[in-house]
Amino acid sequence: MKRNILLLALLVLSVPASFAQRYKMVFRLEDNTDTIMYIASHYRDHLTRLDSAHRAADGSFTFAGNRTWPRGVYALVGQKGDKSLRDFVIDDSRRFTISGDATLTPSSVTVKGSDANRDMFLYQATVDQARREMESIRARKKDAATRTQAETDEQALTARMEEFEKRMRNPQKEQLYFTLLALCDNGEVPDSVDDKPLYYRQHYWDTFFRTPLAASHLTLSTLLHSPQFFNKVNYFFFGMLYYADSDTISAEIDRLAARIGDDTAMLRYVFDHIEPRYFRSTRNVGWDAAWCHLAEHYYLAGRCPWASEGTLHNMRYNYNRIRKSIIGAHGQELWMADTNQSADPKDWISSHRFPTPYVILWFWDPDCHHCQKQSEELKVLYDSLLTAPYRPFEVYAVGYESDVDKWKKYVKEHDFRWVNVGGPNVNVDYQEAYNVHGAPTMIILDQNRDIIMNKVLSIKNLMKFLEDHEKKRQQ
Repeated sequence: MKRNILLLALLVLSVPASFAQRYKMVFRLEDNTDTIMYIASHYRDHLTRLDSAHRAADGSFTFAGNRTWPRGVYALVGQKGDKSLRDFVIDDSRRFTISGDATLTPSSVTVKGSDANRDMFLYQATVDQARREMESIRARKKDAATRTQAETDEQALTARMEEFEKRMRNPQKEQLYFTLLALCDNGEVPDSVDDKPLYYRQHYWDTFFRTPLAASHLTLSTLLHSPQFFNKVNYFFFGMLYYADSDTISAEIDRLAARIGDDTAMLRYVFDHIEPRYFRSTRNVGWDAAWCHLAEHYYLAGRCPWASEGTLHNMRYNYNRIRKSIIGAHGQELWMADTNQSADPKDWISSHRFPTPYVILWFWDPDCHHCQKQSEELKVLYDSLLTAPYRPFEVYAVGYESDVDKWKKYVKEHDFRWVNVGGPNVNVDYQEAYNVHGAPTMIILDQNRDIIMNKVLSIKNLMKFLEDHEKKRQQ
């Protein structure tokens, strides 16, 4: 018995180290100056470092050990930052070598030990080359002398790439990279469709939700840690819907949430990406209303169980603050003293009681350079309409300055003929009423004194905005 145990121990000790390692991933990068490399996982637009390797004498980086690597898309990251040097896959093998130039440009890459990585880099290199060829062909199509041949070449290239795509995206291979491409494919718009942008938006998620994850040989974890899914989500909200109005954005949030259903992990993945961007936006019209919709109907409605009490507390505070000034909300009536600074409320001026159909609430500061410039441009437009047969708006300019004498002096010197109000004599806190936390701030009220704009418009575009709004109202 002792002899058998001794023989077993000797056999274990004699097993080469390479067999004891569950993984060995080698990267050979020509002319790369990093002394250490990292393997990182994706999650939305963030990378988390998981493993590291130092440069060997031959310039290679070897990641080896007993760690279990789930199937997925990973990033090779250099020591100079957290940006991915190049993505690769851990799929059919955990023992492979990838060689190439300093940044693993697909056309320079050779792979040993992993068909999945070999096919992925081949696909990327071929697509890159085809893109360059197509650019050249389209340039030749502009010249009448080469147009005919260019059109023939275009057809040949298209046919060749369609055959290549079909061969590489063979679902029977069950390769991770191509499965992700197929699942996150945005689809095509039929030529017969009239409103192509609308069709594209409405059918953007069809392929994704038509194919269950189990049928696509993917797990939810693999999907959520892939850049392909992040790119799909990010483009939908901040590419396709970038200029959409708040109602459209809110409706698309609801449609996607309904499709996701009870999958809390996926819902969190999407919401925790879009919520901060909609909240931080100061430029995009309607994003604050979209954020309020997200806060009211999901986070504050108890549909986001991952949100902490502190997060919900802050969100509730911001929601109550922001919702007062979103487009569509009714503007609170202000009563303020003009430059006479009367303390008698009977002398104060209302922001709502003007004969003009529109009122521009202009919150400005005489010490603010941008306010000065914008106010001068607004004055030119306003004065040009003083003798016109019709002026569609009045300006209710609130001096955002605690030094009343300085504000009054600036108004007089610059001959602002619109309604000038300011100082401490006011019926409500206008900063709270209209979420004013900086100058300049422009709020435009319509005939019903509802808010139709809450961003500073370029003065040259102001009249067109009012004209377009009037057309929509009449329609």
